[in-house]
Amino acid sequence: MGGAVEHEAHNRLILVTGATGYIGGRLVPLLLAAGYRVRVFVRDPVKLTDVPWAERVEVATGDLLDRDSVRAACTDAHVVYYLVHSMGAVGRADSFEVTETRAARTLAAAAHDRGVRRVVYLGGLHPEDARLSRHLRSRAAVGDTLRDAPVPAVVLQAGVVIGSGSASFEMIRHLTDVLPWMPAPRWVNNHIQPIAIRDVLYYLVAAAALPGNLNRTLDIGGLDVLTYGEMMNGYAAEAGLPRRHILALPVLTPRLAAHWVNLVTPIPRRLAMPLVESLQNDCVMANHAIDAVIPPPEEGLTPYRRAVRLALGKMRTGQVDTSWRNSEVLGAPSDPLPSDPDWAGYTVYTDVKQRDTSATPADLWRTIEGIGGDRGWYSFPLAWALRGWADKLVGGVGLRRGRRDPDRLQTGDALDFWRVEYLDRGRTLRLRAEMRVPGRAWLEMTVQPTPTGSHYHQRAVFFPRGLWGRLYWYSILPFHGVIFSGMANRITATARAETMPESASR
Repeated sequence: MGGAVEHEAHNRLILVTGATGYIGGRLVPLLLAAGYRVRVFVRDPVKLTDVPWAERVEVATGDLLDRDSVRAACTDAHVVYYLVHSMGAVGRADSFEVTETRAARTLAAAAHDRGVRRVVYLGGLHPEDARLSRHLRSRAAVGDTLRDAPVPAVVLQAGVVIGSGSASFEMIRHLTDVLPWMPAPRWVNNHIQPIAIRDVLYYLVAAAALPGNLNRTLDIGGLDVLTYGEMMNGYAAEAGLPRRHILALPVLTPRLAAHWVNLVTPIPRRLAMPLVESLQNDCVMANHAIDAVIPPPEEGLTPYRRAVRLALGKMRTGQVDTSWRNSEVLGAPSDPLPSDPDWAGYTVYTDVKQRDTSATPADLWRTIEGIGGDRGWYSFPLAWALRGWADKLVGGVGLRRGRRDPDRLQTGDALDFWRVEYLDRGRTLRLRAEMRVPGRAWLEMTVQPTPTGSHYHQRAVFFPRGLWGRLYWYSILPFHGVIFSGMANRITATARAETMPESASR
């Protein structure tokens, strides 16, 4: 099938809306790899600044509610992917439904006007005979709008998507991580057919090369049909956690459940609400007609537990390509600040200290690179020693592991109870903690030149694991202000002292 796709792809232009979102950001490089030319349609091109494929695509700027900009973006496109939705929209209860329908009509009209051959839309899996949540009802209406338009449309309907950084996976992960016993809404016993992100992308890429005037809605799903509770315990098994005990309660309304999700996960209530509402019914494929249109991958669809394993592996190595945090919301204002991709999907606590100094960038960097070992950590040596002893008592590496070279570091070096994870010599040093803590911790130090010397930026980052991780962070928070402030002051002062003799000699 891959060869046929590459043959069909020759010189064909694909337009992707929602390219800064979770699905779109992963789809674009796969379309490029398949040989397509790709144009992306975004409201704010700044969001593409750090995207590795940005230089390989055309960029069209505009809004899906603006006819002229949509029409211009559709010019010469063979296929259009419609991947923007209003999951996180705020406002009146019916406002996002009106907005989504209007945007779909605008896109359909522009596609017809510009001679587009096919529209591909990713909607939500849902039962046909049930009362749907507002968000699922709106997504179904968008699919119907596109399918009823003159341009043929393939509407793929997926349920819970399992992948690093997906909102659905993050909700499962955080709910399971935080509490071993939990009250939960009765929908934890509803049946769901999750699908791995790699399989969603497989179907999306294949849809671009479908022949003829196929105009159809097709359900897609993974191999397993599970309850939400089973999905949580499947995650727990892959994450090395004990089995979770879940008590289904009939009194937790979607609104209360959304507040609970917001409290114990990083997912905001405005996004938690549609996720929770979408779980009120069984979400299982009604049929497998997709198999006759797009055969399953040669290696087969991904089982749920393997999808979780793959997602956790990506997160451990920091290879989270896109996240729900990056997604554009239809009709919402654009956020000019891109997310830090290494943090996608995490609850993150940070402690940031910044100082301007007359020290040269070279002297400031020399001080930073010489940190640890016999030189220590430039603040409260006794406090650091006590932390090292405490780590040793619980089986950790302790502080006295030292360093390989007194002056020069390399990526992968052990540095007391840290490990050098990233080194951009002269600019950035990032250390990963190897002491025993209920979570994962980093310490990052960055140098930036200024007209009068240099700027020092210090950032401590902590990803808590469960409830104990959160309690740990708040218990040490009072000490951070003293230890990390003193560290920033002493590092810049030491660097300045190195610079002063040099200035005096001139």
